Amino acid sequence: MNRAEELRGKILELTAEYVKAAHAPKAFVPGQSKLTYAGRVFDEAEVINLVSSSLDFWLTAGPCAGEFENRMAGFFGAPDFFLVNSGSSANLLMVAALCAESADKVPGGPGRMLPGDEIITPAVTFPTTLTPIVHNRLVPVFVDCEVGTYNMDPALVEGAIGPRTRAILAPHTLGNPCDMAVLTDIAKRRNLWLLEDCCDALGATFDGRPVGAFGALASLSFYPAHHITMGEGGGVLVNNRGFKKIVLSLRDWGRDCWCDPGRNDTCGKRFDRQMGELPFGYDHKYVYSNLGYNLKATDLQAAIGLAQFEKLPRFIEARRKNFGRLFEGLKSLEDRLELPRIDPRANPSPFGFPITVRKGIDRRALIDHLENAKIETRLVFGGNILRQPGFLNIEHRVHGDLKASDRIMRDTFFLGVYPGLGDEQIDFMLERINAFF
Repeated sequence: MNRAEELRGKILELTAEYVKAAHAPKAFVPGQSKLTYAGRVFDEAEVINLVSSSLDFWLTAGPCAGEFENRMAGFFGAPDFFLVNSGSSANLLMVAALCAESADKVPGGPGRMLPGDEIITPAVTFPTTLTPIVHNRLVPVFVDCEVGTYNMDPALVEGAIGPRTRAILAPHTLGNPCDMAVLTDIAKRRNLWLLEDCCDALGATFDGRPVGAFGALASLSFYPAHHITMGEGGGVLVNNRGFKKIVLSLRDWGRDCWCDPGRNDTCGKRFDRQMGELPFGYDHKYVYSNLGYNLKATDLQAAIGLAQFEKLPRFIEARRKNFGRLFEGLKSLEDRLELPRIDPRANPSPFGFPITVRKGIDRRALIDHLENAKIETRLVFGGNILRQPGFLNIEHRVHGDLKASDRIMRDTFFLGVYPGLGDEQIDFMLERINAFF
């Protein structure tokens, strides 16, 4: 062992000791300890990976990023997975990929989307699921959602298709899968692109298949509130191989070259191509075939993600257990609270536990009661997004009415189910809700 290896071992050993001392779990005190709706759950493994990666001093994406991408692709059985810096960036890449000129050559859909083309999506949504549609000068077509599932009503989707509809973007709200049987059937019969926003839903399945495996592309988020985290981070699942080069190009400045960082001439024709109106032989590393971005994550982030990935099965199990305990514990209040509804073909990977108050129950009073007990709550993202100040004047179309979306905006909130909550915390949440009534 050389001196550097010896020092590295000592640093990582001290790192483990530090994490155990500095981040030891604190005793739960009902009514005094804050029960957050979400949060990072980690131990020394994540910090050791982070410190080890920092000692290697990869400042961009490197070996950890590559390994994480391989593991995520394997988890979904997808041809490719590309790591990006956030779930919002993943949504941007998905929509931008549909608008790339080379999307005309991708089989399995209607080709490239042009300004004015339409994407069907739910009115209850997260803002950065919607903004890529608007920024790419496409027209969102909003359908109403269902109270109980909080997803787009599948019975409304086909009726929303118009002459310029080219795609469906389906978020799996709070980890509860959409009806993918209906959506995939419509997309196939009507020749539409199908995109999935799985940022809330890592590990959820529909009819035995992981959500994220149905659409041509799907997005994930690794923000601290989500199922696994690397701080900021996200990714795009590529199920349609025709989008591989497009997504990679858009993520990496729009370049035509696909060489990994630090590698040259993977194609063997670096100085032997005619591209666009450039001089013959222009360096392929500096040829740009798309209007791209720089949306990559770093190896430091990916190192954390690798440790989190190992914990994913038990994280999902803990979320399902907490969700199930809340469901059973609130059944006696179903005359006053509308509880979540799960398709029998679906197995959610819950992000939260949504509750809709029935007529006569004051949502604000219930939320205040819980927050005063240090139980954190959240609303269902933007509610009816068209009521939000930043979205009042966007170009859009509405199919039918949005009555259920408005009700979700007025009457729904959710509680946390993340793995940092155990039986003691869930019992306290149930006791406080029952005490309110």
